[in-house]
Amino acid sequence: MALYNGQDKEFIYVAFNGDVYDVTPSRLWKNGKHYEHWAGQDLTEELAVAPHSEKVFEKFKKVGRLG
Repeated sequence: MALYNGQDKEFIYVAFNGDVYDVTPSRLWKNGKHYEHWAGQDLTEELAVAPHSEKVFEKFKKVGRLG
């Protein structure tokens, strides 16, 4: 998943609670960065301090699970 960081591959992925989401369509994830968060990694712990809930992932396509 680390290669889907907005720099190395065309797609931008992030993980939350074991699920992997494609956030490529989001203008907020351009170049693989969203504020101080980087794509290509598990953001489960970081969401605890985010200004939004896990519902934000409902608008993105789930593309897999972390192994």
